[in-house]
Amino acid sequence: MPPDSRIPNALPNDGPGAIDRPAPLTQPETAWGSDAVADMLRALGVPYVPLNPGASFRGLHDSLVNHLGNRDPQMLLCLHEEHAVSIAHGWAKVTGNPLAVVLHSNVGLMHGSMAIFNAWCDRVPMIVLGATGPVDAARRRPWIDWIHTAQDQGALVRNFCKWDDQPASVPAAVESLLRANQIATTAPQGPVYINLDVSLQEEAAPAPLVVPPVARYRAPESPVPSPKLVAEAAALLRGAQRPVILMGRVSRNQDDWDRRVALAERLGATVVTDLKAGAAFPSTHPLHGPPPSGFLTPANAAVLRDADVILALDCIDLAGTCKLVWDGQPPPAKIIRASVDQLIHNAWSMDYQGLPPADVYLLCEPDAAVAALLDALADLSARALPAAVARPWPAPTADNEIGLPELASALRAALGETPTTLVRVTISWPGTLWDFGGPLDFLGGDGGAGLGSGPGLAIGAALALRGSGRVPVAVLGDGDFMMGATALWTAARYRIPGLIVVANNRSNFNDELHQERVALTRGRPVENRSIGQAIAGPDIDIAALVRAQGAVGLGPVSDPAALEGVFRDALAQVAEGHFVVVDVRIRPGYEVATASGMMQRGAKA
Repeated sequence: MPPDSRIPNALPNDGPGAIDRPAPLTQPETAWGSDAVADMLRALGVPYVPLNPGASFRGLHDSLVNHLGNRDPQMLLCLHEEHAVSIAHGWAKVTGNPLAVVLHSNVGLMHGSMAIFNAWCDRVPMIVLGATGPVDAARRRPWIDWIHTAQDQGALVRNFCKWDDQPASVPAAVESLLRANQIATTAPQGPVYINLDVSLQEEAAPAPLVVPPVARYRAPESPVPSPKLVAEAAALLRGAQRPVILMGRVSRNQDDWDRRVALAERLGATVVTDLKAGAAFPSTHPLHGPPPSGFLTPANAAVLRDADVILALDCIDLAGTCKLVWDGQPPPAKIIRASVDQLIHNAWSMDYQGLPPADVYLLCEPDAAVAALLDALADLSARALPAAVARPWPAPTADNEIGLPELASALRAALGETPTTLVRVTISWPGTLWDFGGPLDFLGGDGGAGLGSGPGLAIGAALALRGSGRVPVAVLGDGDFMMGATALWTAARYRIPGLIVVANNRSNFNDELHQERVALTRGRPVENRSIGQAIAGPDIDIAALVRAQGAVGLGPVSDPAALEGVFRDALAQVAEGHFVVVDVRIRPGYEVATASGMMQRGAKA
């Protein structure tokens, strides 16, 4: 396809940095309020700004292009505000660092709000910049500026942001950005929101901004836990006969990963991991318990039930886990909890889950607790490791259909030894299908379970991994993919290579199971469960939709024997710099059972 002559360097071969180079200024530059905001984004080290354009931030848009030359940061044009936020979310899951996202007025903020909620629940940093029509009513254009101006715009997202502000001057905006970055990157991390009055952006500045020394306003180092409480926790672990480490939200740092492994080996502790969070411990290690899962499985419940001491490292829903394991009774095991999550709990969102018990509560980041416990237990020698237990691979079915086991087997065979980051998996993904050996092998869920985030998250993670030698792969359901499909245009536009596999069961199948449960309870026909759920009649041509965005679409694939070859073709095109989507028609069903029975009905063996 020939480049569009209206767009400088359209469809380049060398990635985002080679595209959209603006014409140089031909006259002396005048300073504007929005130039100061752009200068601060550069000073904070923000490399990209995903956005969907809007008149409310036309001043900032001009500053990013003509003042900074669309470099450091570079704009990434998106077709929907929700995609812009999701791309920043995916970036943060890999790097631990925030991007700045710009959302147009109240309407753009409403579009992006669900993705902001996902980032909030996932505890990832993000600087969201908003804008409003003139706060001064005398300066508003008739009609449009009035409907795009709100009295308290930040109220739309205040309950799921760490902080928000609406500065009224350029110096206030500079301080607001410094504070926003500091708050967003202080644990527990999360999104922040700054609303910029269009008049502030478009006012002439008396002089170019003198950038403050941003290092003096950086986030603080992770606090160390109380030595007294560390000693109490170490004493419990030292005396434990059946210790269990329950992993949750931990860092993507390799040194932290190594310390978690060392602590487990020193204690001889069984480790339980969670697919809602990223990879936290080698899944093939002899101390790893039953396969990881996004839901508590009967096997993992049995491990926890047998434990005498549990070290919970910022677990997602520790209270709910305890409720399922001990049938609502107080856990007999001693529990050591390491988390700072309560520091951002509020009364609006219940994402904090139930109140978990703790015999020792270390109010610190989980990896700070691990480091302190390693020091406190330095006199212990690593215990002898148990023999590794071979995990049976789910047997393929004889019905010549594709299920998740067949999909994963073919994908692993096509990848071979290629370093891979599994960005996302479907809700029905069993942990037996993929091994995790390092902190970037798996990035976890989206936090808020808001459908439509998958494509944007996959693109943001792929952008962060570009040039790393790792292949980013996301396995998404068809419902999640279809809600976010036009995010692929951004990946194609900026030559961000990656792979999405759509596990396409042509249904909102999780909701089919919910309808089945209701029908069984009420004695009504189970056969009706697919009405209002099936995404069929007509089937969606996903590959054609992908190609319409400028990406590579392959499939649909319904023959198990053809699957590995299609994946090899897809990976070859990823290696050439393309974003590729493969539509795989899979049988409906879940391959995993849970302790609550939530997914058991309708499962395929």
